Amino acid sequence: MKNLYITGVAGCGKTAIATGIALKLKKEGYKVTYFKPVGNRSKFNGSLDNDAFFMREVLNIDVDIKKIAPFTAGTSYLSGLKNRELAIEGIKEAYQVVAKDADVVIIDGAAFHHVGAAYNLDVVNLASLFKASIINVIKLENDFSVDQAIFLNNYYVAKGLKVIGHIFNNVPRQLFSKTEGICKPLLEQMGCTTVGIIPIRSEIASPTVSEYYEALGGELLTGEDQLDLLVEEVIVGAMTMDSALKYMRRSANKAVVIGGDRADIALAALETSTSALILTGGLYPDVKVISSAAEKGVPVILAHRDTYTTIEKISEVSRRIRPGDAHGINITVENIEQHCDLQRVLKMLGE
Repeated sequence: MKNLYITGVAGCGKTAIATGIALKLKKEGYKVTYFKPVGNRSKFNGSLDNDAFFMREVLNIDVDIKKIAPFTAGTSYLSGLKNRELAIEGIKEAYQVVAKDADVVIIDGAAFHHVGAAYNLDVVNLASLFKASIINVIKLENDFSVDQAIFLNNYYVAKGLKVIGHIFNNVPRQLFSKTEGICKPLLEQMGCTTVGIIPIRSEIASPTVSEYYEALGGELLTGEDQLDLLVEEVIVGAMTMDSALKYMRRSANKAVVIGGDRADIALAALETSTSALILTGGLYPDVKVISSAAEKGVPVILAHRDTYTTIEKISEVSRRIRPGDAHGINITVENIEQHCDLQRVLKMLGE
């Protein structure tokens, strides 16, 4: 049995990579299962991890969800955790159940590499425990993302772990050439292997209006049947009308965040490619805004928070592929087939 640990930071697309690799390996005839030792608490699934629910259905894993994701960590998890040894033993016991009869176990990392370190539940300790090889997923935000990958690679190797390589995921079009021509060679010079550069695909990278609505709560004033629209960019309308128009005209499939009393900017946004209006401060908009949005099929979310807090909540939103999203799931496999060196991954796993 081989264990493959997928690591990365929140929003990098770890689970999409895990999905693509798992389904591709199944196509190749391997018995593949999924394990997430430290999950994220979700208010929508009874505090259980969303990714575990998704992967259990996609891979047809006939195991209790609490075995697939035996431990969950929120931002205050230490308050309720009293016994470190019991937590680790629970994870080990769950792994034995999930991994039974599997050729490859895809182990999904927590939201960040360091989560659980206070109780030896971080990536390094768990990868060592399961003798897992590591693939690190890079979310290329700026040059510091490359620094982070090199640092992590060196740290993992120093801890005696096998690093198969790194995957640049959801790389924006304007950064693709730089990733191939500068970032990848630099990683190679520093002893880090790149096993994939995956260009961004809005179908699985961009959150939907529904995901913003779930995160923000509030009221949905229009567009109940348009919540599956993609949001490729978020614009804050705290500017003059002329400046707002300049940005909105050159941005497609966007969400516009404005105070509920800014009817002028709201109406202007509705004349451009807009996926959603997010109105802050709990201020109900002018009836003209509601009428125009309903006519154009644009959801309007009324958030009962100030603009700053709303933007903070929005920044935490990332796309989750749903079990019934056959197109999105197929894209994850295409990304592995077309943009990743799976043969190298298999070779390294076998060594």
